[in-house]
Amino acid sequence: MTTPPSPPAPAGPTRTTPFRARSDAPPPSRTGPVGGSYDPSATTAGGLGGELARLEAQAALSFDAELRILRELGLAAQAGPLVEIGAGSGAVTRRLRTALPDLAVTAVDIDEDLLAHAAGCGAGLVVADGAALPLADSSAGYVLLRYVLQHLTDPGPVLAEALRVLRPGGRIVVTEVDASCWGVADPAFPELAAVHGKLAQAQASAGGDRTIARRLTRLLRAAGFEDVAMRPFATTNDDRPTEDFAPHLGPGRLQPLLAAGVLTLREFALAADCWNRFRADPDAHVMLLGFTAAGTAPR
Repeated sequence: MTTPPSPPAPAGPTRTTPFRARSDAPPPSRTGPVGGSYDPSATTAGGLGGELARLEAQAALSFDAELRILRELGLAAQAGPLVEIGAGSGAVTRRLRTALPDLAVTAVDIDEDLLAHAAGCGAGLVVADGAALPLADSSAGYVLLRYVLQHLTDPGPVLAEALRVLRPGGRIVVTEVDASCWGVADPAFPELAAVHGKLAQAQASAGGDRTIARRLTRLLRAAGFEDVAMRPFATTNDDRPTEDFAPHLGPGRLQPLLAAGVLTLREFALAADCWNRFRADPDAHVMLLGFTAAGTAPR
């Protein structure tokens, strides 16, 4: 199994931002889970280091397809600034800055330690809760949320804040998954359905929703966005090595569930064996589906 390149060593997050500050925004709360159902130290094998590598691998796998959609939606330097809510370690922030170096970008995350890994990419870094952004009204041209809403019990406040900071005619872009139509794999292993079901249930128990993609367009409309549309995209091992899909198909994501007693050792061994058989098959095919919903702030 190949190992994705490690992100740069963390440095203290900067507080610079191209936006006018909002003085009445409260500081992020630290009384509960920092990222909703998302815990970077318990998401995959290897703790935080493993999660940083997974985020890099995930971004590398699908960023080209996501960037194509962003460009089709009109994203360009003059269309900014862009606010990335839930930027995490900056895996996508860095790629956005490379693809569009003249685009003003502010990366926001509630987890200060995780956001520190985005330092040095040329974006402004802001430690804040996505439901209480310290940014002025109508100060952004685009808001981007990638795999964020699936971790929130109630996405409404974050979408309301996105609408507030967008100027009239600005765009929101939300990328998510739906565990019931994640894609296809051939050969398939139906015996893993119960194992993957436990992964989804564990996230649901923590307040998340791995089927949220099917509700994105309705959520955006309910939040007040107009011209809402869904744009699916696919990534296959016709274009990327099968090993690059390990963060999604390999057993690493299941190891924390084994440690927590959610999965049995036998179930974990089954998942590892199926992945090894899949990666060894020269005719194996995988197609992962992602879903991007976009909407426009009312003019």
